[in-house]
Amino acid sequence: MRRMPDAAGTAAQLVAEPPIVSPARYATYAWGVLCFNLLVIVWGAFVRASGSGAGCGNHWPLCNGEVVPRAPALQTLIEFGHRLTSGLALLLVVGLVLGAWRGFPRRHPVRLGAALSGCFILSEALIGAGLVLLEYVADDQRTARGWWVGAHLLNTFLLVAALALTAWWASGGARLRLRAQGGTGAILLAALAGVLVLGVSGAITALGDTLFPVATLAEGKALTFSPTAHAFVRLRIWHPTLAVAVGALVVLAAATAVRRRPLPGVRRLAAAVVALWLAQLVLGLTNVYLLAPMPLQLAHLLLSDLIWIALVLLSASALANEAAGSSECGASAPLLSTRRGSAGLETDRRPGADAPGSPQRG
Repeated sequence: MRRMPDAAGTAAQLVAEPPIVSPARYATYAWGVLCFNLLVIVWGAFVRASGSGAGCGNHWPLCNGEVVPRAPALQTLIEFGHRLTSGLALLLVVGLVLGAWRGFPRRHPVRLGAALSGCFILSEALIGAGLVLLEYVADDQRTARGWWVGAHLLNTFLLVAALALTAWWASGGARLRLRAQGGTGAILLAALAGVLVLGVSGAITALGDTLFPVATLAEGKALTFSPTAHAFVRLRIWHPTLAVAVGALVVLAAATAVRRRPLPGVRRLAAAVVALWLAQLVLGLTNVYLLAPMPLQLAHLLLSDLIWIALVLLSASALANEAAGSSECGASAPLLSTRRGSAGLETDRRPGADAPGSPQRG
């Protein structure tokens, strides 16, 4: 009769086999993919701010009907460059997904993060194609363009969140636990939702600054409060007001996370969120005072993305299994974990954990 392998033998084999994809290298790659996508996002804002969105006409994926434009104008080069970097970002995310499936076991959170990243990078491309094909670019002032721009920003933030969580989990971050989190989970989720709404309003406000530029603060004030002002222009007053309200919610969420999950990682991320938010308020006021010059618009967007990443990681850290356990049980024994080769499994040595040799679900 054939002898069936036991659980201990299977676990020992997992330890002995070298990983198909090194978790450490994958984590480095994942952080790199996130950084590259931030550059693509800023470049996309430069396309909008410079009025180069129609640089390739209403053609997609071709540029003015050509694979590679010949004798292109400056606007065409800007738009075509954005398309090339966006295509490269798509390929990098494909690599992220393949690496997750080859380097981490079933039900590991890295696989979930990579799969979501793949979905959002595809929807990002489709929304970008829709903007071009429907000609919601350059000087187009149709109100529907605002909805598309808002959807684009929302999808971009979700893509960035998925990429950040993938890198976080690949670096050893614990799995999220959304149940039984009480007020901590509620206020962090409210802060995340508030930042999403604020980001959408900021994207439309920036579009209004591009389409309806002003030369002085007085002219901007008169245009904003005019009864015939465009909807994009009226957001100039509502966006800063919303920023103050959401900022207070974000600071409260960070303070709550630190108070209820007093872990070093949570403290560092909370401090980063508050510091970035204060810097953003200063930059935002400067942006308004200087009438939204292009460099400040790009810096404002980049800082918004960094705040979003810090808040997402703060939420992931505060709502993780280990963080919740430490707050409920008080001081606990140090976590000693042993990574199991290519499977990426961990053995928990805390009291009450699975016995050594029995694989933990991941």
